[in-house]
Amino acid sequence: MSIRKLLVMAITLAFFSVGAPAADKLRVGVEGAYPPFSWKEPDGTLKGFDIDFALEVCKRLQRECVLVEQEWDGMIPALLSRKFDTIIASMSITEERKKKVDFTEKYYNTPPGIVAKSSAGFSRTNAGLKGKRLGVQRATTHQCTAEKMFPDAELVLYASQEEVFQDLASGRLDAQISDSLQASEGFLKQDMGKGFGFLGEMISDEECQGIGAGFAVRKKDTILRNSLSAVIRGIRADGTYKKLNDKYFEIDIYGK
Repeated sequence: MSIRKLLVMAITLAFFSVGAPAADKLRVGVEGAYPPFSWKEPDGTLKGFDIDFALEVCKRLQRECVLVEQEWDGMIPALLSRKFDTIIASMSITEERKKKVDFTEKYYNTPPGIVAKSSAGFSRTNAGLKGKRLGVQRATTHQCTAEKMFPDAELVLYASQEEVFQDLASGRLDAQISDSLQASEGFLKQDMGKGFGFLGEMISDEECQGIGAGFAVRKKDTILRNSLSAVIRGIRADGTYKKLNDKYFEIDIYGK
């Protein structure tokens, strides 16, 4: 066999053994610390609504799902550095984030709320929270809302939402802002959430909170973005969305 034919065979084998499998994988950035949307079991297994949704999406795209854990405040930088191909981590679609990444259609939309002791003697206003220790997860839409609506509160930032709830329960915080569904279906149903409740009505702040949670992709990945949006529509249309929704929540989280 000639040297030229051997080279062609070597290049072909290299393509199929290295390049092809990578194309069949969809690397998904997930947090794993945001129950009931995502959390990690003691054995390391990732669970939650976002995780199930990601797996369903990969199945419909006929691609192997590779879940890549990433701390929240490094999510977008990791996507841009190509650590993964998309983010499926309850990331709100906001104008500020759209300057850096593109988003699919939303896959759910729930408002934020403030949680405090049920016996708290203050109101859900800037004056009411003046000087109060208000906890939020860093680099989230909730930090934006807190800085905008409650500038006189003492803002305390955390790397994860779990840490926020832990400090609220222990008395190191007076109140916290988070997704209302995450608080009602998680913290408020746990032993450490006893004696706590929502402070006033849910917060309406589209400027900071956006129009719902979507999958984030790099700006040039328009084919992937459009494919993901089509899959979301399909999951909604054939009843699969309701099954995933009802597995974790008592209400329809898709929103308006």
